[in-house]
Amino acid sequence: MTAPAFAPETEERLALARQVADAVLFEGYVLYPYRASAAKNRLRWQFGVLVPPAWGAECEEHDFQHTECLMEPRAQASLAIEVRFLHARRRTVQRALPDGGFETVPELHLDDRVLVPWDEGAEERVELVAPVAQLTGEGIEFPFRKPAVEDTEPVLDSTGRTVGRLVRRSAEVTGVVRLSASELDGPYRVLRLTAVVENTTPWTPPEGRAAGRDAALPHSLVATHLLMALSNGSFLSMTDPPEWAKGAVAACRNLHTWPVLAGEPGRADLVLSSPIILEDHPAIAPESLGALYDATEIDEILALRTAALTDAEKREARGTDARAAAVIDLADSMPAEVLERLHGAVRGLREITGEPDGFPDEFGVTRPDTPWWDPASDAGFDPEQDRVMVDGRPVGRGSRVELRPGLRHTDAQDLFLQGRTATVEAVLHDVDGAVHLAVTVDGDPGADIRREQGRYLYFQPDEVVVPEDPR
Repeated sequence: MTAPAFAPETEERLALARQVADAVLFEGYVLYPYRASAAKNRLRWQFGVLVPPAWGAECEEHDFQHTECLMEPRAQASLAIEVRFLHARRRTVQRALPDGGFETVPELHLDDRVLVPWDEGAEERVELVAPVAQLTGEGIEFPFRKPAVEDTEPVLDSTGRTVGRLVRRSAEVTGVVRLSASELDGPYRVLRLTAVVENTTPWTPPEGRAAGRDAALPHSLVATHLLMALSNGSFLSMTDPPEWAKGAVAACRNLHTWPVLAGEPGRADLVLSSPIILEDHPAIAPESLGALYDATEIDEILALRTAALTDAEKREARGTDARAAAVIDLADSMPAEVLERLHGAVRGLREITGEPDGFPDEFGVTRPDTPWWDPASDAGFDPEQDRVMVDGRPVGRGSRVELRPGLRHTDAQDLFLQGRTATVEAVLHDVDGAVHLAVTVDGDPGADIRREQGRYLYFQPDEVVVPEDPR
């Protein structure tokens, strides 16, 4: 096992995957309205935070990630691993004094920004390469250490005069990467790869749990994720494996992370194991002009809202973080034609064929002759009484079904409900003529609340089956 720079071919493959991995790394880094004072930015970094073991023992956060996936290595194959995370740097703001000294202040006003205390995130990488043959048996361990760092940056006003300084401090963090592989029984040579990333930092809260999460963050690995590349061979998809491998894929354990195929579509020699659920071969939308860090919003909405901030709000955002300042500048300089491009995009077209309106569809639902925009089009639909045909059997409100989420749909969270039974609450129709089953999952302690609020989960008829005993 070695930890050199990656071979040029491996580095080229990883560079493409890092475009998406960077989005994972900075997911939620700073949220709209991009000011440190905003309530949304007072509890930061919700994904992939590996805390020190002493803190993890007393809270619901974790000190490790455990990834398992399947691979088919060929002769002399090696595995390149890149662990990526953010290392919190605590920034304090100091004002220059007449005697040449400095004093710590809560904020420092400049012409174009207001500097405030803030936790910045420094990118860290741990790289190693190991022959696949060395991973069998007990496997290998690779400990790593990122030292504590302190630096200062002078703050100058518009005339070039020093009016203060920024002091950044990061604490030492240590960790270990554990890699192992075991061969599976079967007609093909398939290995189950296990990759564990663990925070081993020997830090303890000075006052126990009362020290709070804020005290643990400088000693944590933030937004931790893995890139894994095979030099010769391929990985199997964890979301769409071949039929013969489905049982082995289902037996893989993935704790606090989820592996997907990454890199160029059509290739399977690279995996991104992320704390955020993604689909195979995730990619950045070509319309996106730059990172906005608040991926719970739509780029167009964020750009419009950001451009509409007051000058005072923009000054504070620019002083909060360099990445926040870049978002403000991006929104202020975005041409109208670029903003229009964010309004929507056609990803694909398909031919619509089938019977004309007024005839039953494949699920036995009759289409109305009235166009969707006419209020009269709702006539004849009753979500509580309508029924659809599933496997030749009528299904409606009160029916019990088994969930079989389809991979073509966008909500990856549904995959966790594979095989669960559910109760149909309503049969709904959308304006495009599609049919949806509103369900509550059996055993869900919040099912009654969902019924009261009408907040159901939705599946199409071909995503459910009727169990043998539907009681």
